[in-house]
Amino acid sequence: MSGAGASPAVMWQRLAGWPAPVQWAALAMLSALIWLIWSVVGLPAGLLMGAMIGGIVFGVNGLRLEVPQWPFLGAQALIGAMISASITPAIVGSLTHEFLLFCSVLTATLLGASAIGWLISRSGLIPGPTAVYGTAPGAAAAMVLLGEADGADARLVAFMQYSRVLLVALGAAIVARFWAGGATGARAPGTPWLMPVHWGNLGTVVLLAAVGQQAARLLRVPAWALLGPMLLLSALHAAGWLAIDLPRWLLAAAYTLLGWHIGLGFRRDFLRHAGQVLPVVAGAALCLMGLCGLLAWCLTHLAHVDALTAYLATSPGGLDTVAIIAASTPTVDLQFVLALQSMRLLFVIALAPLTTRLVVRLSPHLQNVPIEIPGIDREQV
Repeated sequence: MSGAGASPAVMWQRLAGWPAPVQWAALAMLSALIWLIWSVVGLPAGLLMGAMIGGIVFGVNGLRLEVPQWPFLGAQALIGAMISASITPAIVGSLTHEFLLFCSVLTATLLGASAIGWLISRSGLIPGPTAVYGTAPGAAAAMVLLGEADGADARLVAFMQYSRVLLVALGAAIVARFWAGGATGARAPGTPWLMPVHWGNLGTVVLLAAVGQQAARLLRVPAWALLGPMLLLSALHAAGWLAIDLPRWLLAAAYTLLGWHIGLGFRRDFLRHAGQVLPVVAGAALCLMGLCGLLAWCLTHLAHVDALTAYLATSPGGLDTVAIIAASTPTVDLQFVLALQSMRLLFVIALAPLTTRLVVRLSPHLQNVPIEIPGIDREQV
């Protein structure tokens, strides 16, 4: 069978026989095409989603590529640095001023998300740790890495997290547009791809990220490759001692590697299983959005925060997307939104492993039960 007449299955078999550099080049081109389509449509997290979907296409068609360890560790360090950049002195000031209020909202959000994860685990469709990490309200990329380090299935966590990211982004944009007439169609200008790089500052950030990563490894911190750089750089950036200004192309590389790491682990049987649990995943996301909407209503009545600001501040996930929507809506208190979103980011990352273990410990149906998901080799997770 030749050329144009070859079936898709035959074409994938041929690609599987090509040298690895050619396969990686094909994967890069497919990921770039998906990212371009994703961006034109205006959907969030295009770089990560493009690479992840491209990896899924390759994985389910039997190509066995794998992201090397050192580049993947570097990608996790860069994601930790990116999270740290959102913790600014101005936000720290806002956090200290509204600390008790923020803690109350965040505690309610985390408890509600954990309860939803526990209820999902009771169904037997999604294992306990995976359900709890998948329903964690925010820090999607971090939850994938933390969940993988804590025994959850990274692919299913990613499926749950990014399904919710899409729903939250759509809901926030619609609410901002029709509730307050916000001009959310015009996005805030992003960082130019080829902006000048301060190489000395970038080198300092990378060096400190590596130090934090290795220190966390020696201290046996869970998900040390992500949490080590994030904790160290967050403290330095919040104190005003370090500027974190990562080039867009470097973050694009980190998101691409993370997306490929997740996507290439998918197999055909797993994708079939993910489709079966899609109604549960969507229902969980909508329940969490409803809970956060209720908390926003409480903020408007107890703390006299305007309704749209409260809604965007409590939206469960997608800090970058919510920030863009808030920045393009004149009536929103952007600093309040970023402060609450940033604090939840840290809360979720810090407490998710503890919450998951507590849920499992208090749930007899999750104890001494092997985690089995169709099409998944637990040795690979």
